[in-house]
Amino acid sequence: MSVAKFIEISASSTVSIEDAVKRGLAKTAESLKNIRGAWINETKVVTSPSGEVVEWRVNMRVSFVVE
Repeated sequence: MSVAKFIEISASSTVSIEDAVKRGLAKTAESLKNIRGAWINETKVVTSPSGEVVEWRVNMRVSFVVE
């Protein structure tokens, strides 16, 4: 029998949403083993005064199997 656990993380990127997700998962993998997936809960952008996207931010739930 396996048990899964979830943590919530936030990550950001100046490039794209996909890059923010990849950066967040890579950083999480430095301290967690057995990552199985992630659910993107929320996406946000930071904009310049002229309305240009400056930064992408994501909040996600990451699941991993407990040994």
